[in-house]
Amino acid sequence: MNTSQQPGLLSHAPRLRISIWFLLIATGCLFLADISITSINPMLEMQRFFSAWLQPDLNIIGTAAGALVITIAFALIGVALAAICGLFIATQFQRRWLRTLCAALRSVHELFWALIFLQCFGLHPLTGLLAIALPYSGVFAKVYAEILEETSASPERVIAGNNSRLTNLCYSRIAQAWPHLASYTRYRFECGIRSSAILGFIGLPTLGYYLEASFSQGYYSEVASLLLLFFALIASIRFWCHKRLLPLWLLTSPWLIISDHFNPAGQTSIQWQNIERFFTSDIIPAPLRNADTWWEAETLAVFLQWFENIFSQQILPGIWNTLILTQIALVVTGIIALLLFPLASKLFVNTIGRSGGKLLLIVARSTPEYLLAYILLQLWGPSMLPAIAALALHNGALIAHLLAKRSEHLPLRKDAATGLARYGYEVLPRIYNPFMAILFYRWEVIMRETAILGILGIHTLGFFADSAIQEIRFDVAMLLIISAAMLNILADHVAGMLRKKLKLQQMSSC
Repeated sequence: MNTSQQPGLLSHAPRLRISIWFLLIATGCLFLADISITSINPMLEMQRFFSAWLQPDLNIIGTAAGALVITIAFALIGVALAAICGLFIATQFQRRWLRTLCAALRSVHELFWALIFLQCFGLHPLTGLLAIALPYSGVFAKVYAEILEETSASPERVIAGNNSRLTNLCYSRIAQAWPHLASYTRYRFECGIRSSAILGFIGLPTLGYYLEASFSQGYYSEVASLLLLFFALIASIRFWCHKRLLPLWLLTSPWLIISDHFNPAGQTSIQWQNIERFFTSDIIPAPLRNADTWWEAETLAVFLQWFENIFSQQILPGIWNTLILTQIALVVTGIIALLLFPLASKLFVNTIGRSGGKLLLIVARSTPEYLLAYILLQLWGPSMLPAIAALALHNGALIAHLLAKRSEHLPLRKDAATGLARYGYEVLPRIYNPFMAILFYRWEVIMRETAILGILGIHTLGFFADSAIQEIRFDVAMLLIISAAMLNILADHVAGMLRKKLKLQQMSSC
């Protein structure tokens, strides 16, 4: 028996070593992180918040109904545009410059894009649409290309002839992969709703606008009602977004977001002079903005001093805190996923227990990390702890949901062990490969979210970028956003190398 088990143990050894290294790094980061609870009476605030869920204020729902519809409209149009662009780019994804462009687009968080476009368009519908469409296009292009690559090439060889490459793809690979493409698009639409909701935190009239207003005033009963409404929206998506209703939504959504309800003052026209000033002056580094020639020694010296100050005082501290927070959140995410997935798997709990477990995972993964961090920040005070909890709960629940679905397809012997023995000896070794694959995939996502959580006051790169925008120093803000994007690209590259080295099979549904 020992001999037969040895190959399996050896095959898992590299993954276990990598897991232990990540665990040790995260433990070390805990000693460097600020995870204190700084609110005066956190237990009282948490009691008030959770008590409000027993008596939600339903009056706010009528007021927020319009915002809910606009949230859907932004998500639908933004995701639709991104899916179309992403599919087209995916057919040309063999071009290196396109892959680089997509990596740059998806490495910048939707809120960063929104803050950039806010300076160009103001509170115009284009701000929200482009903030969703651009990064999602990069995501769609990458995932669509991977899905198409995994399909059989035989039909393409059969119909190859005088037809163009695009025509061959449409009738061969795309036709084969269509169910997977559609499934992933539905998943990204759910993500788009979450992204659309949090755009309200920067002033767009989506659901997040009312959530922030209610929370900042301490109206927890209104917050509970709005969150329940949001959870109901996500849970019922397959009903109100049925394929028969989709054309109606697509036709009405543009009208909804440009109607008078979008901006009561009616100030939705684009100020082109703002766009011209933003690109020709605002984002040009201050030392170079009014210089006649950039290559003069005196101008370059001033520019290098300007860059050195930003690098040492903002970029380095921002990267340091972003990395610390990311590594802790990544490991805690993995631990939560491994602990929670049995609650939603038929291999471990009965139907009633599984329903409760699935409801828990739906609520956790449906709540955007930014919104969850905002709530915990109000309850616990400013530190890294709310961000770690928010990132780990959301991503851990998402991974747990995928692992639970995968575990239910595992064949078990009739005499298989039960309880902890089944978990430790039968199921966990067989799902650890896809678990690590999706965890490394979420690494880039967690780092991108970590950077943007700086807007809430945590000293990551987003904190310094948001501060620069508030101070109307857009040149500094762009430098910080580019730094965050490069850090995300690096994390994605390292994660890809680890997936390749460990021969991890990525789960297409993530």
